[in-house]
Amino acid sequence: MKYRKLADSDLKVSVITFGAWAAGGWMWGSTERSEAIQAIQAAYNEGVTSIDTAPIYGQGTSEEIVGEAIKGFSRDKVQILTKFGLRWDLDKGNFYFNSKDNSGKPIDIYKYAGKESIIHECEQSLRRLGTDYIDLYQIHWPDKSTAISETFEAVERLIEQGKVRYAGVCNYRPAQIAEAESVSHIVSDQIPFSMVNRAVEDETVPYCMEQGKSVLAYSPLERGLLTGKIQPGHQFAEGDHRASHKHFQDEFVLRTNVFLDKIRPIAKEKGVTLAQLVLRWTIERPGITIALAGARNAKQSVENAKAADIILSPEEYDFISQEVEKL
Repeated sequence: MKYRKLADSDLKVSVITFGAWAAGGWMWGSTERSEAIQAIQAAYNEGVTSIDTAPIYGQGTSEEIVGEAIKGFSRDKVQILTKFGLRWDLDKGNFYFNSKDNSGKPIDIYKYAGKESIIHECEQSLRRLGTDYIDLYQIHWPDKSTAISETFEAVERLIEQGKVRYAGVCNYRPAQIAEAESVSHIVSDQIPFSMVNRAVEDETVPYCMEQGKSVLAYSPLERGLLTGKIQPGHQFAEGDHRASHKHFQDEFVLRTNVFLDKIRPIAKEKGVTLAQLVLRWTIERPGITIALAGARNAKQSVENAKAADIILSPEEYDFISQEVEKL
């Protein structure tokens, strides 16, 4: 495994970070707690010391699973990255969307990052995670109902209290990062990035590179699309959000699989999976600090971790990049 510092902090994270959205079950059909715990522990044994989660993932379930999984770890050997700003238990702020919790009960999701809400969320996250501090605390989505200054004054207070080590953002554009930075030092922006979703390379990634901010790429496998295991007509489990997602409609799946067939020989030659090759390419992309990779079981998480050990020659990287540009 390889490790990289987040910006100018002393926080070193594994280039493959365990993404715990699917572990919470919510919007992924279901979750099996014991398998999710084993997946995190198996990843850790392969050097994946960083875990990214959020309260909204299973409405607390993902954080609880992470907390249980790391009980036997030395706390200073693992980095917990979690978030705030999406409330399902409070109808305040900006309405985001309707959903259902893991039991099938309808819930309304709101973007809200008011000061008192953040303090409350942090306490709840600490309890679920079974820890007394969070390594990286990130706003999940911009909240138009709350001034950015108010939001990060609250985060700064948590840092002063020792409950949070560093502040980060998710899905923030450059102007929003700059505004947050004027209140609290921001070390990272977590943004969507994959071979089929590279819009952030137009503005946000270059800005982060110029300003010395780290980029945490989420959905680098495009929610499983880039594993090569999805075929047209794929039937998703009930409650799996991918069923209606634009990237999982037959035409897009077909086009993506044509691309994957072009790079498959490289994976075959190296004896690795397409998913591993995609992850390795992702962490080599300019400006990308780490890639968040989810796993539903130990086998998947071990495979994800081993992607960091793949060696790509300049020629191989360039070939893959050229094919990506054609997508």
